[in-house]
Amino acid sequence: MGFSKKSKLLIVDDSAFMRKLISDFFHDHPNVEVIGTARNGKDAIKKIQQLQPDVVTMDVEMPELNGLDALKQIMQLCPVPVIMLSSETQSGADTTLTAMEYGAVDFVAKPGGMISLDLHKVKEELIQKVLSVADVSITKLRKPIGIQSLNNQIVKPKLTTPITKSVQQNNQSEIINKVNHQFDWNKLSKKIVLIGTSTGGPRALQEVITNIPETINAPILIVQHMPKGFTKSLAERLNQLSKIRVKEAENGEVIENGTAYIAPGGFHLKLKKVRNHFEIVIDQTEPPRSGHRPSVDVMFENVSCYDDFDKIAVIMTGMGSDGSKGLRALKNSGKTIAIAESQETCIVYGMPKAAVETKLIDEITCVEDIAHTITKYL
Repeated sequence: MGFSKKSKLLIVDDSAFMRKLISDFFHDHPNVEVIGTARNGKDAIKKIQQLQPDVVTMDVEMPELNGLDALKQIMQLCPVPVIMLSSETQSGADTTLTAMEYGAVDFVAKPGGMISLDLHKVKEELIQKVLSVADVSITKLRKPIGIQSLNNQIVKPKLTTPITKSVQQNNQSEIINKVNHQFDWNKLSKKIVLIGTSTGGPRALQEVITNIPETINAPILIVQHMPKGFTKSLAERLNQLSKIRVKEAENGEVIENGTAYIAPGGFHLKLKKVRNHFEIVIDQTEPPRSGHRPSVDVMFENVSCYDDFDKIAVIMTGMGSDGSKGLRALKNSGKTIAIAESQETCIVYGMPKAAVETKLIDEITCVEDIAHTITKYL
């Protein structure tokens, strides 16, 4: 009989009720063991050093040392994957995005306020996220965005020939088999950039979007798995930091070159052709795809219906396989360059891994080189 090691979880919350409720979520879970709780940030740092958990869930608002200040110290002293629990408010969204910049790997929005009697509604989401980040490398938590790992290499294919490239990963040689469609890529044709990401996405998007030049001759559509309210804060933050315009997508607006449109939480992002231009469609009627709305697959599949522009599709860090099915639709319907974030820089190598396994990816590159990779095709 095989032995499966349980991931060790520390729960940090100033509310005894919330600590008990979250602990109960993992009672008798076959893959997660709650090894302790902490009542504030100061207590959390002490418990992390003592108990060495694999994952920490942490409330944002706590007395003595709040979640943000605690997170900064944790990443300096005893880095560990941290999932933040925040309120579904504008201030909660802003604080959560700051936490992601400080090193938190993901978050769960608590429905109904800080002490949430409705927390059971996000039970499965929280369990799934704890499981997905338990094995995140500490080096990725320590490493600020923009610093390339020494053993990272970039796969740079020729558009007209299949290639095989050896990439050094974790001291092992992984062979990447590349299968590229035979087509001529014309830089003068109209283009659209499509980006999909999930866990670890806010930091990855900051690295990519802030390095896109303001002269980019294409619109950018982005699906980041996030609940309602958080995508607006993400768009505003990226807009402040970027040379291009970044905004939360609105129904009926005409897409323009040099603007990035982020799908609102709870809505699929689609396009509609109106005479000689394209308008944004924000759709809440189509159900979630694989639990996601917005869905990368839905965006990719919708855009694949239009041959007015060539596509550059990018799949970055995130759990699951969202984007792979849509990538097939894009590749089958016209000229598409597909880019996947490399395992070295992914917080969770789920979505890019699934995309690579389709054998339809043209380039595999670290997150700090994705912006350059996009622009070289424009």
